[in-house]
Amino acid sequence: MSSQSNSADDHLTEVPERHRETADAVIPEHTSLYIGGEFIDSDSGETFTTTDPTTNQKLASVARGTEADVNRAVEAAWDAFDTEWSGYDSGDRQRVLLEIADTIDAHTEELAQLETLDNGKPITEATIDIRSSAEQFRYFAGIVRENSGETMTDDTRYGQVITEPYGVVGQIIPWNFPLMMASWKLAPALAAGNCTVLKPAEQTPLSALRLAELIDDIVPDGVVNVVTGFGDEAGEPLTRHPDVRKVAFTGSTAVGKQVMKNAAENVTDITLELGGKSPIVIFPDVDVAKATQLISAAIFYNTGECCEAGSRLFVHEDVADGLLGALVDGIDAMTIGDPLLEETDLGPKVSTEQVDRTLEYLDAAREAGGEFLVGGDRPDDAALSDGCYVEPTLIEGLDHDHVAVQEEIFGPVLEVFRWDDYETMMELANDVDYGLAGGVITDDITQANRAARDIQAGYIWINSYHDLAPGLPFGGHKQSGIGRELSADTLDHYQQTKTINLSLR
Repeated sequence: MSSQSNSADDHLTEVPERHRETADAVIPEHTSLYIGGEFIDSDSGETFTTTDPTTNQKLASVARGTEADVNRAVEAAWDAFDTEWSGYDSGDRQRVLLEIADTIDAHTEELAQLETLDNGKPITEATIDIRSSAEQFRYFAGIVRENSGETMTDDTRYGQVITEPYGVVGQIIPWNFPLMMASWKLAPALAAGNCTVLKPAEQTPLSALRLAELIDDIVPDGVVNVVTGFGDEAGEPLTRHPDVRKVAFTGSTAVGKQVMKNAAENVTDITLELGGKSPIVIFPDVDVAKATQLISAAIFYNTGECCEAGSRLFVHEDVADGLLGALVDGIDAMTIGDPLLEETDLGPKVSTEQVDRTLEYLDAAREAGGEFLVGGDRPDDAALSDGCYVEPTLIEGLDHDHVAVQEEIFGPVLEVFRWDDYETMMELANDVDYGLAGGVITDDITQANRAARDIQAGYIWINSYHDLAPGLPFGGHKQSGIGRELSADTLDHYQQTKTINLSLR
């Protein structure tokens, strides 16, 4: 592996100092719970540490919320709904959402740096995330007034169908896109008229807490509550709470199944955006240079820590050698290093736990006879030894039923399969439990349309990847989830339908 890294001297001396100085500037003033418009300590008084994955140094001590804190947050949310927020009409909510969007935009640089410190993603990608977060609030502000209901009349009755908010919803977000996932949840929930209790991932709670600081004067007290903590101590009570009328969760399929079981206890409505093992199908007519760029972005963006990452590559035999050679060359030219520097292409994974998990899959692939075209380990570079780094990796020769192919690695690992028969290839492309996304690269519109329809997934890109446009529903088939994000469908998920049937006789 010959990928470039920022110099060893820079990492060993300048990088820790750069991260400390940046942390001093952007770590939120409040790292306690945000409940009822106030920052308060957890009921137990306990805290946990969030760590910078680039340096493995402490960033902050954060309140460790438990069931008692979830109960307080739910009570505060209902109080806000009953006394104030339910009286906000669509125009009022629209103004709130637009003000939140403007506030996020005004703090883009700060929030991007905070995300990079807490998550490890390159600053260029973090900046894109923050801008996308603001765009979510703008999108839902734009459609909130369109939700006017329906009417139906005949000779005997007048029927009206209206939508109402649930009241209080529970929302749990993952660590890979912390603020962006918060926006995916908060924007539609507020647009629909709900109050919320948000539980960020314990690995990356800081941007949600900073957002709470920023919107404290925008949103009435108790409308948004943030309970930090661990899944079993704060997430579980939130998904089981009898007064939470809807639960929205983004994360792994395994945890999503447990969320679904918990919500079933109270017949609580749910939406789930879960894992993926997405295929990218390459036809023989592709431009190799363009295809290489798209594939690299599909798997290595955010260090592969994307639920929709294109992690299985199906490349036609006619272009396989040239394309794989170009991919290896591109990987060798990547800069792995300090994510606060704009020239860095690949930052660290979020935690040592995630590094170990990825390496376990790579060891299993190696034992099964997988051919590592590039990567396969931690970088052999002293400059990166303190951080949570894994080499970008390309593997060929695995059986498609191997665990590394079937399960979501959630890292910079791409498995390669050559094909010459379309039907056989498509059978393998669909031979996983997941169905979140997929990619097709070809200049033939007929082939593109056929493959897009044949791939069993909820979101298909043709000649692009990771391009998520507000208004286009995002969500999965099979075990990749229930419901849709980013669209008017999402607003529907945060409302319940009421029918009023008036007799005219």
